[in-house]
Amino acid sequence: MKKLFFIAAILVSFIGFTAMQDNKAEFKFVEETYDFGKIPQGKPVSFTFKYTNVGNEPLIISNVESTCGCTVPNVEPKQGTPVPKGGSGSITLTYNAAALAPFNKFVKITSNSKTPVKMLYIKGEVVSAAAN
Repeated sequence: MKKLFFIAAILVSFIGFTAMQDNKAEFKFVEETYDFGKIPQGKPVSFTFKYTNVGNEPLIISNVESTCGCTVPNVEPKQGTPVPKGGSGSITLTYNAAALAPFNKFVKITSNSKTPVKMLYIKGEVVSAAAN
């Protein structure tokens, strides 16, 4: 009887632990911050952040929002398109470089991943075009 109870306890524990596994989608970015360094005023600059879905479910980006109009995101594949397990995509951020000043901007990514809100950062300094 003790042996049967012990086997049942192990079986219930195993089922409980496997049910607790988190099988959601998950981002794995190559990098999450990019420094443009010094850039000339009036020349927009872009950087592409690449990611892979390392989770077990399709990853769906539902929203990408910028902190201001000076930073424009472009998502590939388009928002709402599922990225399968092992699949990849990219988010390109374009900064317009209008104001002479250092900048530190981010975009907020909302998705169905284990980390439902993710941030990507760009920074640099806009200098006079004559200085370059």
